Amino acid sequence: MSSSVRIAGLVQRLEISERVSPCFDGLSFETHGPYERLHGTAYCEVNPDHPLNAGVVNLGFAPRNARGQVEYDFDICIMKPVDLALGNGWLFYEILNRGGKRSVPRINHAPNKNLPLSATDAGNGFLMRQGYSMAWGGWQADVSPGNGRMVARYPIARDGDRMITGLCREEYINETAAETFTGKLSYPAAGLDPARATLTVRQLERDPRLTPPDLQWRYLDNHQIEITRSRDPRFDRGAIYEFIYTACDPVVTGLAFTGIRDFASFLRHDTHDAEGNPNPLAASGAPHARRALVFGLSQSGRAVRDYLYQGFNESPRGGKVFDAAFPVIAGSRRTYINFAFAQPGRYSRQHEDHSYPDDQFPFTYATLTDAVSGRSGGILERCARTSTAPKIMHLDTDSEIWSARASLVATDTQGNDIAMPENVRLYLAAGLQHGWSEPPLPGVGQFPDNPVSYGSLARALIVAMRQWVEEGTEPPPSCFPSRAAGTLVASDAASSGFPAIPGVPYTGIKNELRLMDYTQQPPREGPAYPVYVVKFNADGNATDGVRHPLIAVPLATHTGWNLRSPGHAEGDLFSVIGTRLPFARDAASRDPADPRPALEERYGSHAAWLAQLTQTTQTLVAARFFLQEDADRLIAAAGSCWETAHNAATAV
Repeated sequence: MSSSVRIAGLVQRLEISERVSPCFDGLSFETHGPYERLHGTAYCEVNPDHPLNAGVVNLGFAPRNARGQVEYDFDICIMKPVDLALGNGWLFYEILNRGGKRSVPRINHAPNKNLPLSATDAGNGFLMRQGYSMAWGGWQADVSPGNGRMVARYPIARDGDRMITGLCREEYINETAAETFTGKLSYPAAGLDPARATLTVRQLERDPRLTPPDLQWRYLDNHQIEITRSRDPRFDRGAIYEFIYTACDPVVTGLAFTGIRDFASFLRHDTHDAEGNPNPLAASGAPHARRALVFGLSQSGRAVRDYLYQGFNESPRGGKVFDAAFPVIAGSRRTYINFAFAQPGRYSRQHEDHSYPDDQFPFTYATLTDAVSGRSGGILERCARTSTAPKIMHLDTDSEIWSARASLVATDTQGNDIAMPENVRLYLAAGLQHGWSEPPLPGVGQFPDNPVSYGSLARALIVAMRQWVEEGTEPPPSCFPSRAAGTLVASDAASSGFPAIPGVPYTGIKNELRLMDYTQQPPREGPAYPVYVVKFNADGNATDGVRHPLIAVPLATHTGWNLRSPGHAEGDLFSVIGTRLPFARDAASRDPADPRPALEERYGSHAAWLAQLTQTTQTLVAARFFLQEDADRLIAAAGSCWETAHNAATAV
């Protein structure tokens, strides 16, 4: 191992504590054979004085070992072919979502488990049938362990013998009817004097912060408070309680990025760690992974964008860590990790956690000048300087349009379309929602959630990404709404074209964005950015983007937004949950006020609908947005009658 690698950062010791071989009940995945799963811990260290680590906040205040290095460690997991020679030569590195694995459930359409055991847990087996070696490393220190969640352990920053303090802001929304509830503090309070902290309540995000006389709170200890709600009828279960206090002992959480960089680099390039323990992805004296893709969805998709923006794709040994990057459902945001008092579990939505600093300029991959702040920048600006930019496929759903200002990935800050760098493709899964598991907090959303999955689109794009990197084959062109096409529009009903569906109030509410001043708490709002939404057709379905067959030949209206119910901040957006509003079966059962034709009115028969669905699906296969195996599954799941056709929504 070269001295330059040792100076910048490295895996000092890799401990494997558990090996399940084979896993998935010994299931063999085509030519790649059975897989095994390894669990353990990576013990890493970085030089706080090395230029590659200069961006890590508070790294200079972390304790150093006898070698002058900063130590930290994190849980790791590896799934790989038992015989590495049968793999495809790629490392598929997923950045965890709140300590949990999401790629196998979402891409393989498998049960949502962090510790997959049985053959059923492999789902359709896509990633294994492709031959990927997969790796995960804990990167959040504030994740509760258990249920297979993976955690990182970072040092606390201290200025010599003096503890470091700063203002910290917490938001709580307790959707229960409880009169009192407990609020966890992200960092310990520097003192328990209630005069040094404030608690306010507001019903909606932009309402004034109030302190009604009967609103009470007290410290339970320096890690949690107890809040007694105000009985003022202006505040219901969806009200926002904001607590601002002086915190201490910030954790050096920016080491998350060096951990991703150094662990992935180790798996790609080294045969042994610094203490001589073998690399599990090395065989016959050589590393197996010739290529590497970093994948993340939602929180971890934002982390992928932030990892690139902050310049960590430059390996300590030179060159790229990852050849390819696939951020999914990230929108225009990054992540709240490399801050003095970071809270990486939070992310901005229209009602919840709206004003946390994960969403400020830059928003897109090209380097631009921000007309609002006057700053210049781009997600790939640092990568461009070091020639370490990977090939990127950015995939959003309709939820990111409404809740994550995804339009800012495709436009400048004056609302004009922009060209993507040649190594970037943008895709919008039109009409789909952020996820497709059971929605949180039943009863809070007004409408049924949207079950259609983007998994089939992601699988096809992963195949195209591999061909792009390995063979230079151009992937499908970007497919994202635009201002020029008239498919990125203002959100009012007249501009968006959303139909007047009985019982569905449409206000055009979305997650607005303003320039924020975080030098004070609560932060101070500045000018607004232009944020656009999708254009709807007469059914209320999106007109542009990659249109899943069930959106292009629909049985219902599908959106990426849902509204909060009465008693839960009614009318605001409900997190990142979507909506499905079925069409009536026939004219007799259709509400006369519903402008959407019934199924039999528009298709005539189930067989005619199935024929259209089949044709549309094959068109997507030809465009390389669908794999033939997924097309076959979808058509099979569409059934032989209307009563079974809804199964197609979750089939792939």
